[in-house]
Amino acid sequence: MTFRDLNLSTQLLNALDDLGYEIPTPIQEQSFSVVMSGKDVVGIAQTGTGKTYAYMLPILRMLRYSVQQNPRVLVLVPTRELVVQVVDEIEKLSTYINVRITGVYGGTNINTQKQTVAQGLDIIVATPGRLYDLAVSRALQLKSIQKLVIDEVDVMMDLGFLHQLMNIFDILPQQRQNIMFSATMTEEVEDIISEIFVNPKKVSIAKSGTPLENIKQGLYSTANFYTKVNLLEHLLANEEEFQKVLLFVANKRMADRLFERFERTFSEQCAVIHSNKTQNYRLRSIEQFESGEQRILIATDVMARGLDIDDISHVINVDTPTYPENYMHRIGRTGRAQKQGVSLILVTEQEEESVENIEALMEMKIERFDFPDRVEISTELTPEEQPKIKEIYNPTKRPKDEETGAAFHEKKEKNRKVNLGGKYKREIKKKYKKPKTRGDKNYNKKRKRK
Repeated sequence: MTFRDLNLSTQLLNALDDLGYEIPTPIQEQSFSVVMSGKDVVGIAQTGTGKTYAYMLPILRMLRYSVQQNPRVLVLVPTRELVVQVVDEIEKLSTYINVRITGVYGGTNINTQKQTVAQGLDIIVATPGRLYDLAVSRALQLKSIQKLVIDEVDVMMDLGFLHQLMNIFDILPQQRQNIMFSATMTEEVEDIISEIFVNPKKVSIAKSGTPLENIKQGLYSTANFYTKVNLLEHLLANEEEFQKVLLFVANKRMADRLFERFERTFSEQCAVIHSNKTQNYRLRSIEQFESGEQRILIATDVMARGLDIDDISHVINVDTPTYPENYMHRIGRTGRAQKQGVSLILVTEQEEESVENIEALMEMKIERFDFPDRVEISTELTPEEQPKIKEIYNPTKRPKDEETGAAFHEKKEKNRKVNLGGKYKREIKKKYKKPKTRGDKNYNKKRKRK
């Protein structure tokens, strides 16, 4: 089947011809008619199989020209990079269609985005946080939304967007089409489907957690972080084989630590992105890596879903992700568009259990490679790897089970007073007494004269 066999408009076919696409991927082919039917849809397919076009082609096919101000299609994605990427893909498809598209995300001036939204939209791509801010401030009206697309919903759960998502669902029109696409399916995602979807049609190309067959996977057992760094320097020295390498690390500290080391060993060949970097810095790093100006890109898991870069030769997991689903997203950055890719994972003894969980999810074993003899095994440990020193005995510290004594000073006089309740009247009566008879109001004056 080719794209011409689908019920696409001439404008969309011309745009696909310009992009050089002729044959739809399985997820694009199977989900087209389902999305066109207007039913709620849940799509499961491996990363890199063209899920963005799978939902946007039928949506653009059904989207009629309109001059209304409020958007009719809402696409929710987890990261800023993914907003930029999805907007770019939609703009490519809508080259010959008169459709207004914009993307909104945090970390930038909200007033500028308010002005853009006020000019009128058809499709809005957004991160949940910024979309909710715009809706609450009434800068953006969501009453005209006809189609809601949730892309990479499992990542939103990991990033803590559940509360914001539920708030957004509450302010959207009840009559709408819900579309969800993801590479993995978790219990939290199933809960959302059961709560907001109405008899959804499932389109599953592969079982959740199934890796692409064109990605070769391998594993190296290592001693510690700096031994991993030595191994990386040995592997990456082969520029002919490791042409475009994406390195995933556990956190920002590890990313900065690795980048500082590679700035010396691979001068002007390495870039880094994580959530502490500014938006312009992150986009520039991605552009330099995509264009080939930088051969190595270091990224954290937050970036694992926002990167759609062609011709990545290797994905290297410097750490082993705790959640197996994160591993699936990471390796999906290579082997895209049915090209060959390689994924390597560097594992310490403490990370072996996580590897077993990954293999259980994929239902396959990862090939283990011999550790190169020429690579030095480092004895240096990172602060996180260093053993925690336990204090055996400290005579100045009081044992937990030792009873504390009484206070070392007496209470002040003012703190000894007992609260008897009542008001100021009690003191007045004590001072001036009470007349013996109701009629003798001069009783107190007589006593003073005596």
